[in-house]
Amino acid sequence: MRNVRVIVGIAGASGAALGVSVVRQLREVGAEVDLVASAAAQRTLKEEVGPDAWDHLKAQASQVHDVHNIGASIASGSVPVAGMIVAPCSMRSLAAIAAGLDDNLLTRAAGVQLKERRRLVLLAREAPLTLAHLRNMTSVTEMGAIVMPPVPAFYLNPTSVNQIVDQLAARAIDVLGIGGGLADQWQETV
Repeated sequence: MRNVRVIVGIAGASGAALGVSVVRQLREVGAEVDLVASAAAQRTLKEEVGPDAWDHLKAQASQVHDVHNIGASIASGSVPVAGMIVAPCSMRSLAAIAAGLDDNLLTRAAGVQLKERRRLVLLAREAPLTLAHLRNMTSVTEMGAIVMPPVPAFYLNPTSVNQIVDQLAARAIDVLGIGGGLADQWQETV
């Protein structure tokens, strides 16, 4: 998998551990990771994962981009990447992507994936959903994004939150089309 480059966006929704697991698993399969996180994401990482979570995450990334730097390489379609995963994806980021606002680097990079017809996987995190959320999900899906709410695969009988998080992250990488089957699969029982 050498030279595969993936953008990972982390928005401010609860579920910051999803982004941590996505980055870790991408690095384990040899992918280069361009990381961009909102200020709210950095706060959520601290509160949900731990005070050093952002520093540890930055150390795993191949490149870290400031969310305000709309001149970063990942803001251009001329830069080849395999796609982008936003984990978690807040409803604010989803709305901006759906509306094509490109108001920060995370939403701009997502918009670039759409315009270049590359895969964009959004682990949309909110419950319950409003009609606005549903319409935004429909809109980005019509544009080519894959909306993947982080719903646990209970049929795998997970025994820890970490197993659930890792399975969801692996599934997102598989949906991006580069993982080669990282996620645990359903096994038919007779």
